[in-house]
Amino acid sequence: MSPDRLASLSHFVFMPLPNFTLIAFSNAIEVLRMANHLGGETLYRWTLVSPEGGPVHASNGLSVETRHADEVVSADIVFVCGGTNVRRETSAQHLSTLRRFSRSGTVLGSLCTGTYALARAGLLSGYACAIHWENLSALKEEFPQTRFLKELFVIDRDRVTCTGGVAPLDMMLNLISARVGSARIAQIAGQFIIEHVREASAQQRMPLIARLGSANKSLFEVIALMESNIEEPLSREELARLAGMSQRQLQRLFREHLGMTPTHYYLTLRLRRSRELLLQTNMSIMHITMACGFQSACHFSKSYRDAFGAAPTRERRQAAPLEAQV
Repeated sequence: MSPDRLASLSHFVFMPLPNFTLIAFSNAIEVLRMANHLGGETLYRWTLVSPEGGPVHASNGLSVETRHADEVVSADIVFVCGGTNVRRETSAQHLSTLRRFSRSGTVLGSLCTGTYALARAGLLSGYACAIHWENLSALKEEFPQTRFLKELFVIDRDRVTCTGGVAPLDMMLNLISARVGSARIAQIAGQFIIEHVREASAQQRMPLIARLGSANKSLFEVIALMESNIEEPLSREELARLAGMSQRQLQRLFREHLGMTPTHYYLTLRLRRSRELLLQTNMSIMHITMACGFQSACHFSKSYRDAFGAAPTRERRQAAPLEAQV
């Protein structure tokens, strides 16, 4: 989507499905509310709709009042908000409403499992999109004309799709930045105690068991050992001994299920932890080096650059302008 069209978005419409996830829904709206509050003017307005109007219940039992969707003559962007049992809760009326908005040229989006409704309505064919990791594999099979990515959110032309939980905060902050500017985004992030606003390239952290399914239980035991020993990494010999297997078995286990050696996977875990500390704390590079089990700052910097394409000092500098304004 072009910066001009992003900047033109001001009327947001949300269509919650029955049993929608309240946290994703409210996080999205709160960004708009805070933008208005800090700006001292109504930059954004939002409308809640459903095919028949009236209350729609969230998965936690609370409800929101909606207007009849036909009452909304124009909207800049419409988000369908999903939650639990999305297949059952997506009705023919929901699909018809989404198609009507699409015919009018409205930008369409989704929160959490709402991506399913867009796909089922035939409105994501040829698009890339995001959806909560629990639904990722199944929908890839069901809708082969759609590219389901692991990113937190995806903006592909006139489609804006987002995963659940707190990810809509990051998505909305990125979405409105073209209009309100980076300084205001930093202020909003500060109000919400957000130290680092994630970009569209950020990926969901899918639990390993969700990716591997019924993989060997011993693999998860070894990985748990790794995750508990980041600052002082265990040797391959120690990992094998504590897991009750030979080093050869350990090597084979990781290659079969993860396509890499235990050493490589362990390094990846430590580098991922170091990046979180680098972008989300004020710890010095040297302290991060030690906290993540690296023997020297030079070794850490080279490993970090090989993994993420930039040295840790450079990546921290790039994030500094946002943090400085919070």
